[in-house]
Parts: sequence; structure tokens; C-alpha cells
Amino acid sequence: MMDLSPTSGALLVISLLLVLLATGMPIAFALGLAALGGLLVSNGIDVFEVLGETLFAGIANLAFVAIPMFVLMGAAVAATPAGRDLYDALDRWLNRIPGSLVLSNIGACAIFSGMTGSSPATCAAIGKMGIPEMLKRGYPATVATGSICAGGTLGILIPPSVTLIVYGIATETSIGRLFLAGVMPGLLLTAMFMMWAFIDCKRNGMKFEEVRTRFTFKEKVAALPRVIPFLLIIIGTLYVLYGGVATPSEAAGAGAFLTLAVAIISYRLFRPKPIFDIFSSGMRESVMIMMIMASAELFAFALSSLYITQTLAETIATMDLNPWVMMGIINLFLLVTGLFLPPVAVIVMSAPLLYPIVVGAGFDPYWFAIVLTINMEIGLITPPVGLNLFVVNAIAPQIPTSQVLWGALPYVLVMALAIVILCIFPGIATWLPDLVMGPAI
Repeated sequence: MMDLSPTSGALLVISLLLVLLATGMPIAFALGLAALGGLLVSNGIDVFEVLGETLFAGIANLAFVAIPMFVLMGAAVAATPAGRDLYDALDRWLNRIPGSLVLSNIGACAIFSGMTGSSPATCAAIGKMGIPEMLKRGYPATVATGSICAGGTLGILIPPSVTLIVYGIATETSIGRLFLAGVMPGLLLTAMFMMWAFIDCKRNGMKFEEVRTRFTFKEKVAALPRVIPFLLIIIGTLYVLYGGVATPSEAAGAGAFLTLAVAIISYRLFRPKPIFDIFSSGMRESVMIMMIMASAELFAFALSSLYITQTLAETIATMDLNPWVMMGIINLFLLVTGLFLPPVAVIVMSAPLLYPIVVGAGFDPYWFAIVLTINMEIGLITPPVGLNLFVVNAIAPQIPTSQVLWGALPYVLVMALAIVILCIFPGIATWLPDLVMGPAI
């Protein structure tokens, strides 16, 4: 046992965490072991008396039921050709618009995000169909891959978003209000992605008239029957959630059941293996998230026991910084951590620490959730982790990674611009929640 100062404790825990992450250890185990190491040094073996209870407390929350349900909902959609059908339907209806194919891809990513709440799933489902089709019609490789990389990031912003659920649980804020806060920024970011994609196509010398295809009205309508049921489920899930008919957990459960039923009936998944694969995929991702949440609770407990959290909060409070300077520092911190860690891990580690600081500085916590999420989106398409870059590279291995990266980087600037716009006009995020649910107390 050692009497560690907050600074020494912080250096010990963070150093342990970085070393463990550098070995390639899963994030959940790295968080847990780093916390355990810090607690053992400071408190000795007595820490084992509260270890199990603390880990269990990290996931013993009824609101957590919504996470595996929304994950299962996404797994059911991702396991079917729903992404292909959605992409095909949008392409048929938008084909007369210049640059329709790339716009269809981004639009399909936005809608598919509402079905899955997962960026990698969105990226993979739309990219498998969209990238080859864009390349076939003459779109540059950077445009094809970059638009899919960026469009896939919408999966953690547009509701229902697992990332926003995790933030809501970590900060004890309303998940329904968080979902509503993500709608307008999600639409804004989708429109900005489309604008840049169109400009990028023009910049690369695209002649849109040469790549248009024509579809009859009958062909357009024929693409809708398999897409509309999923869209209705999303609308229905959000309606019962915001209309006060059901809690987030109940809405997620009903949405998962209906999505699974529609997927099985529409795509005739009557054999046991496809259904088993859906549940297996959903369980893997859910367990991963829950393990991170439990380990993050232990990590937060270690930071608090070593007085690291309290000391940091007091230090920031006594610095007397301009609130916007503080917000700039926080954004830089989130951006850097998002480059190395997945969104869920960043949120469960940082949200409880940053939440009181942000609220104390006079910022809206729901607005901040959206700013945080867009920062996490940037991390999904930038090295060294850049999960969406690897997904696209797996889909289109014939395209060099450098081209995928160059195609995605301009969208980083678009997302940074979106953050600036949200800072100037925070009502973009807060208007809809206030309209539907009344002002936050």
C-alpha cells in the first residue's frame, strides 16, 4: 500500500492503461486491469472486497436493456440485403439528380443508420453495393470510398444511437431527449456530406449526364415494398418513445422484435442458421459494450478513490478560463482520444468527468452530447484506428488505403465545420427536444 498523490495516481493509472492498450489487449480488459493496478497500489488487497460489486454496478441499470435490443435490431437488418434494397430504392428515385449515385449512398447511410445505430454496420451494408456501382459508373475511387466512410459515421449520431444511449446512462440524462437532439444535427451533417460529395465530383471532372440511368415509375415503385416496413418500424419506435407510450427499453424491445420478424419474413430467413447468426452477432457486440461499461465503472471508481477526478475538476474550476476556451480544450481532448479509442470507451471514461464541468460552465448537456458524438465520428475515419477506413478497405481491397484516406479526410473538415456551426447555433440540437418534450429542467 502506498499513499499516492492525485498526480502520481493519475500518472500510474494512465501509464498502465496506455501500456496495456499498446499490447493489443481488448479495451474492456485494459480499463479494468489499469484500474485494478492503481487500486492495489493505493489500497492493497482490500480492494477485492468491492471489486465484484463495483463491476456489477457498472451494468446493473434497467436502462441498459435498450442497448442489446437496439444492437439486435441492427444485427437483424445487417444480416439481410436490406442495405442493398435501400440503396437500390434511393438510386431509382434520385437518378435524375446530378450526382445522384453518390447522394444516394450518403442518403442510404443516413437512413440505414436509423435502422442499426452502428457505424461499421452502416459502412459495410451500403458500401458493399455502393462502392462497386460507383466505380462501374466512373466515379473516382476517392469519391466512392470517402463518401461511404463518412456516411457510415452517421450511425452513431442519427437515432436510435447506441452511443447516445451510453452517454445518457453515464450522465443520467434523458435518452429520449438525446435522440431528439441528434435528429437535426444528423440531417445537417447528411446535407453537408452531400454538398461536399457533389463539389468533389465536380472538382474531379465528373460529367453527371454520362452516368445517369433511367428507371420507369413501375421500377421505382417495385423497389419500395421491402424498404418501407423497416422505415415504418423506425418511425413507430421513435413515436412510442417520444410520445410517452413506452420507455427506451420497451421501445427498443418492440423495435427489435418487429425488425427481426420483418427481416425473417421479407427475406425468408426460415432456416435456423441465419437466425442463430443474427443473435450471435447481436450478443457479441452487446457483451463487448457491457464489458466496457463494467470496466469503465471500475476505472471511474479508481479515479475517484485516488482523488484524480476531484482534483482535476477543482483545477479546471480554479483556472477561471473563458467557457469557450474551455470547450475548445475539451474538444481537442475528445478529438485526440477518439483517434485511439472507440466511441463507447471514450464516452464511458470521459462523460462522467466532463459532464459537471460542461454544465458548470453554462453549456447545455444535450448539445454537448452531440458535439461529443461528432468528435467521435471524426475518430472513425482518421488514423491510427479509423474503424470505418478498415471496413471500406475490406470491402474494396483493390483500392489503395491511401486513396481511401484521401477521400475521407475532407469529410473530417466538414464535421469540424459542423461542430463550429453547432457552437454558433446551439438551437440546432436543442430546438427539437424543447419543442417535443419541453425545456430541460
